[in-house]
Amino acid sequence: MWTIRTFSVAPLIPNRLKRLQELAYNLWWAWNTDAIELFRRLDSELWDRTGHNPVALLGEVDQEKLKQASEDEGFLAHLDRVISDFDVYMNEPRWYQKHGGVEGSAGNPETQIAYFSAEFGLTECLPVYSGGLGILAGDHLKSASDLGLPLMGVGILYSQGYFRQYLNPDGWQQEAYPNYDYANSPAAIYNNPDGTPFTIELEFPDRKVTVQVWQVNVGRVRLYLMDTNLAANPPADREITSRLYGGDLEMRVRQEVLLGIGGVQVLDKLGLKPSVYHMNEGHSAFLALERINQLMEHRGLSFDEAREATMPGNVFTTHTPVPAGNDMFPAALMDKYFVHYYPRLGLSRKQFLSLGRQHPKDDNEPFSMTVLALRLAAHRNGVSRLHGEVSRQMWQRVWPEVPVNEVPVKHVTNGVHTASWTSKDMVELLDRYLGPKWRDHTDDVSIWERINRIPDSELWRTHERRRERLVGFARRQLRQQLLKRGATKLEIQQSEEVMDPEALTIGFARRFATYKRGTLLMRDLDRLARLLTNPERPVQIIFAGKAHPRDTEGKELIRQIIHLARHEEFRRKIVFLEDYDMNVARYMVQGVDVWLNTPRRPMEASGTSGMKVPCNGGINMSVLDGWWVEGYRIDNGWAVGYGEVYEDWEYQDRVESQSVYDALEKEVVPLFYDRGPDGLPRKWIERMKNSMMSVCPAFTTHRMVREYAEKFYLNAGRSVSAMTENDYAKAIGLSKWKQELYKSWPQIRIESVEQSELDSLTVGGDLEVRASVRLGSLRPEDVEVQLYTGQLDGQRQLVHAQAVPMRCEHSNTQTHLYAGTIPCRRSGMHGFGVRILPKHPDLVHPYDPGLILWA
Repeated sequence: MWTIRTFSVAPLIPNRLKRLQELAYNLWWAWNTDAIELFRRLDSELWDRTGHNPVALLGEVDQEKLKQASEDEGFLAHLDRVISDFDVYMNEPRWYQKHGGVEGSAGNPETQIAYFSAEFGLTECLPVYSGGLGILAGDHLKSASDLGLPLMGVGILYSQGYFRQYLNPDGWQQEAYPNYDYANSPAAIYNNPDGTPFTIELEFPDRKVTVQVWQVNVGRVRLYLMDTNLAANPPADREITSRLYGGDLEMRVRQEVLLGIGGVQVLDKLGLKPSVYHMNEGHSAFLALERINQLMEHRGLSFDEAREATMPGNVFTTHTPVPAGNDMFPAALMDKYFVHYYPRLGLSRKQFLSLGRQHPKDDNEPFSMTVLALRLAAHRNGVSRLHGEVSRQMWQRVWPEVPVNEVPVKHVTNGVHTASWTSKDMVELLDRYLGPKWRDHTDDVSIWERINRIPDSELWRTHERRRERLVGFARRQLRQQLLKRGATKLEIQQSEEVMDPEALTIGFARRFATYKRGTLLMRDLDRLARLLTNPERPVQIIFAGKAHPRDTEGKELIRQIIHLARHEEFRRKIVFLEDYDMNVARYMVQGVDVWLNTPRRPMEASGTSGMKVPCNGGINMSVLDGWWVEGYRIDNGWAVGYGEVYEDWEYQDRVESQSVYDALEKEVVPLFYDRGPDGLPRKWIERMKNSMMSVCPAFTTHRMVREYAEKFYLNAGRSVSAMTENDYAKAIGLSKWKQELYKSWPQIRIESVEQSELDSLTVGGDLEVRASVRLGSLRPEDVEVQLYTGQLDGQRQLVHAQAVPMRCEHSNTQTHLYAGTIPCRRSGMHGFGVRILPKHPDLVHPYDPGLILWA
């Protein structure tokens, strides 16, 4: 075998254009339409052929074109304008520097946030994402940059990314895994000061794996992506960073060890010391263990002390509303990869595995990454209000004695990075009527209220242009798909006739999982045909989306759509666009009139694709699930059903498909084609404006990231600072207090509960309650005695209950007398209970010790 010696060739950029390279390596360009147009001006055909990759563009563009650009006054003026905007953006104080989440107070300069995610969707030329989770992570980084947060991202550079989708002649999904050339991408290898690549050695069973790091600049934020595809590693270890969500369970463990443990080690070796670690889903939960391990090793703390020191700085976001969506590993697999890790943490095998089990004593329960994250993070959240409720129900067994509504999982509803998803045409229109500040203040309701200043005719024409471009894109894509499938000449010619640029266009694009019900509209084909083929009021549907490679049922749904689209009556009306990615998504959300979403409630944690539609003038029509529960208003879109949850899924599909048909036939289509003398659908445009004004400011990642900062990051940073000062004195003290608490808790008793006369209670009165409590060796200041009270439902269960603190009125060496008052403000049946919780000034949450005693 002969040796290949490598070398790199850099593009020759004229001096006047040198800063184009700097711009190409900062993804700020990806959400700035003026910067995108600057690169496109160099060679529009090459820009499209490189997948909108400015680094590859500069490497491949003809030298003569670069020379011409360097002498073109118009191009140079454009370049100077873009560079000026970029410099201002990179250097001016942003929201965090001005306020940091506290009005009138700048953010703590010592607080740094590390955001870990298995995928990041930033731009189509950096394909390290599969879908919504990654797109959200990418938008999170962009808004963190816009807001000036001191945040860094940590992920994996997958050499083959997620699969590329194509369909065989029967419409069955096939998967291709090309190897990507990241040397010609906006990612750059991170080098040591001497110019050699920066690496770490990550310990695996019986070997060490060399990990290289790439850096991606996302505005003011740095993203570090780990890579094991190196000659120094054997083939099996090079495969660790080959495919996103590829391989078997063992490969998933390897990837998550790399992400969580390797990611923390990378930051440590880089000299970066974040105080807050945000786990975007459970894939990175091993980071919490590695943080503990490093404190034990470097500071000599015990496991419990290191856990108290790190837990306040851990934030965990769960995205999955069903248990099957969470990574779980058998104990034998955990043994294989962590048997060397148990003694490092000072834990027995049973103690270690219990960290990932809802029932710590159940030796047959697999190890759950979500449970591990829930146990080791002080701040936990779902991604919509409904998903927060679902998560509290789903994970109550981690806190078995805690009422569902008090399970310590909050919610921060997802959003989208508006500037990344708004079309150039619409950006220019919004600049003209809202003013340029809307880009940096996408969560400002008062700015979006200026939408009413836009003349109906201008908004409509702008949206129509985007629909026309979507139709043109769909035709080009369909032609390419048919050519690859070996279609007949007639089929290829007919592809140029599909879609009508003036017809009502519905978009449906998402992962093809059965619960998302991509074929719900196909339950009544006669009714669908009447809806789509009305010559006076035509309707058309564009589908896109991938099924997981092992999801046969999801692939069958795609196949059904392809076969339906071949029927003569549907041939011009239904199109499926292959290989759904950020580019396809952008065309769709910018061009559709209606975005259709039909998940089976409550299985959609949030969903974000529909949030990208209103800023482009589109309107949502969705089941009341995920974010749409919060976003829907009667005048800004359409709801499918009324938020019901069915046990019979077949019946649910039948009912909700009828609801979709009814809404389209009776409301959507008539409203769209209700035209005035000037040809404008005035009532439709009114709904477009209502959608923009209500959805855009509420469902933006600017609002979302600010909410994370104000709810979690800033508080976490302060807590970590307090825990680490004076050589971790508070962490050590809290650990000792908990040890005493666990020893003494079995001694406590609620010996008696008495209440005032019940028969004479009326609205406006008070119920007085007294409880006699025995605390053993604990002090009254170690606990909080509470009344837990609320109304009773039909099953005599408390609803809308709340805790009312009781006060200690008398103490002796044996018992303590507590008293409390329940205000009676509503008539009806009520109930209460008495409980005791741990109390300590340094506890982030009273439920974290896992102790609660009810009378």
